[in-house]
Amino acid sequence: MARTDKDTWDLASSVGATATMVAAARAIATKADDALIDDPFAEPLVRAVGVDFFTKLASGELRAEDLDVDHASVGMARMTDNMAVRTKFFDEFFTSATGGEVGIRQAVILASGLDSRAYRLAWPAGTTVYEIDQPEVIEFKTRTLADFGAEPTADRRTVAVDLRFDWPSALIAAGFDPSRPTAWSAEGLLGYLPPEAQDKLLDTITELSAVGSRVAVESTPNIDAADHEKAIERMQEAAQQWRDHGFELDFADLIYLGDRNEASAYLADRGWHITFQSVKQLLSENGLPPITEEDDDVARFGELQYVTGILES
Repeated sequence: MARTDKDTWDLASSVGATATMVAAARAIATKADDALIDDPFAEPLVRAVGVDFFTKLASGELRAEDLDVDHASVGMARMTDNMAVRTKFFDEFFTSATGGEVGIRQAVILASGLDSRAYRLAWPAGTTVYEIDQPEVIEFKTRTLADFGAEPTADRRTVAVDLRFDWPSALIAAGFDPSRPTAWSAEGLLGYLPPEAQDKLLDTITELSAVGSRVAVESTPNIDAADHEKAIERMQEAAQQWRDHGFELDFADLIYLGDRNEASAYLADRGWHITFQSVKQLLSENGLPPITEEDDDVARFGELQYVTGILES
């Protein structure tokens, strides 16, 4: 079902199911030889959601390699590699932003989904981590991790609000202080926002940030008219493979393709000093299979960027 301005979801449907899918990929990546990440909560959270397809992937009963379509950039094995380097990138971002001489002590995870960084990273003493997501998603993760006996490694504060509503007021009500530097993350989020909503989100982050704040975002590439149909076709092929395993989810209905501002340039224009790496670079640096020219022909995934910024003015 296509997105609407007031659609909602849980962790087994629509956009929420993508959070479970990403957690399944993190579970697979955690079990890999010479694993780049360690997320001990990924598999049990996926099991708790109860989608059989994702549970089989997270547990290893179903291999990611068995789900690949002809173009591996939309296959589950490629997704697992991408999630491994993506997770490592954002882990290291928060570790750097809160550690050493930088010493930021408040972090905001936008659209936190089944992210467990507030439980698994070694946050410095005095750090507050704010998690923002839909109320049902927040409630499920909080309850489930408590049932596991997991305890946050920081002062975790949940902000149960849809990002399409007045989330800044809810964040401030939870104790967020805009006068203090903040470490922000928008991981796997921007592509699920219409272009104008992406700009508004980045504007709001800037408005709420004191000088010295850090930001990390995953910036999706534009899909031009010539590639649009190819992207839809490949996503539908992947959806059919999943359908064959009993799970219905069509990514083409969930994301917003088309022309949008590139996040690094947009943030730079608003006072952020920007650095970025492409997914190609991250895969290469971490010894994972490269994205090939054939992959690039499918939705230009090779242009996916991981952006960090420091607010200088």
